[in-house]
Amino acid sequence: MMNIQDIKKILPHRYPFLMIDRVLEVEANHHIKALKNITINEPFFQGHFPSKPVMPGVLIIEAFAQAAALLGVEGLDGGVDENNLFYLVGVDKARFRKPIGPGDQLILEVKFLTVKKNIWKYDAAAYVDSKLIASAELLTTVME
Repeated sequence: MMNIQDIKKILPHRYPFLMIDRVLEVEANHHIKALKNITINEPFFQGHFPSKPVMPGVLIIEAFAQAAALLGVEGLDGGVDENNLFYLVGVDKARFRKPIGPGDQLILEVKFLTVKKNIWKYDAAAYVDSKLIASAELLTTVME
């Protein structure tokens, strides 16, 4: 389990782009379960959409990528050098089933699939109240 201080030691993201509030469980080289609390104070709700606030799908993908980076760091011996970052290099099979709004608690589950030539592949799913909300396959890499 990781709290926000632990997460900030690993991820370089900061407000308003830090999309992980807590890691609930992690098993190196296997899976991670993370949490994002969605509040009306999120800056994207000012324009997306003011009368019916909806979290943009691209930010759900960003949350997936940040969870995948946390999982990736857990799987590296000695972690990632501070000059290296995980980069999102591909998104496949993205699906958005229901909108996410203020008051929702987004549970992100990311599973490690494979690594080939420094490209890591993950399966990601997002849930609200145990209902599948979004899913995607991600490709990441570590670069300086």
